[in-house]
Amino acid sequence: MAFRSIDVPSEVARVNGVALHAAGQTVNESELRQRACVELLRQRAQQIGLLAQDDVPGEDGSTSEAASSAVEALLEREVPVPSPSEEACRRYFAAHAARFRRGDRIHARHILFALTPGMEVAPLRARAEACLLDVRCEDGRGDDKFAGSAEHLSNCPSGAVGGDLGWLRREDCAPEFAAAIFGHAGAGVLPALVHTRFGLHVVEVLGRENGTEPDYESVRGAVEAALRQQAFATALRQYLMVLAGGAQVAGIRLEAVGTPLVQ
Repeated sequence: MAFRSIDVPSEVARVNGVALHAAGQTVNESELRQRACVELLRQRAQQIGLLAQDDVPGEDGSTSEAASSAVEALLEREVPVPSPSEEACRRYFAAHAARFRRGDRIHARHILFALTPGMEVAPLRARAEACLLDVRCEDGRGDDKFAGSAEHLSNCPSGAVGGDLGWLRREDCAPEFAAAIFGHAGAGVLPALVHTRFGLHVVEVLGRENGTEPDYESVRGAVEAALRQQAFATALRQYLMVLAGGAQVAGIRLEAVGTPLVQ
């Protein structure tokens, strides 16, 4: 996911006339899109009687407890997800057995360019990308350039030890960081920056230890949950496209289709 700030348009972004932010407020593009999607769902819940008409969102994109409950009920009602078949679960496990392996560990180090509220992201990304290119050009015959860069540039306490994070399990990391390092085969400096809630990371994998692969029956529930999550994500995206297709959206681009919802 890209971390990119945008200038809010002179016309406040709105969904069917409802503002998604205060006038003059700068909002991360990803957050603005998320607010728009939540507002589409909130308004749909009002439309079908799951939420009172006097409910309104906050200027910071927050929703009331009643709205959150109504949206949850809305999704259960209008975005049903069937249970995957046994055959589908077994196929998925056969193709993704490594995903369910237990005990995988990675020895990694990183250089963190921290992202803080209100920060201009473009200069930060330029610095991070320059650092990435620099450490990838290291020929291995001189000083440890990665460790030196971590010591001088990293916004993480690990910079004091060359960025070394030690041996990590998936559960030790933020999900987006784990997805990047465990989803990349081999060792060495990752070819692209890793984006997380903390900022931009230059990452080097120093070593890997594979865990053990469980038998299918012991992870049947996890396999089913993974397939249901995939199905729900697809169904929700399509549902939001339909909602966007029937809405007046200003100040933010959303994928949309023109198929009307069943009333």
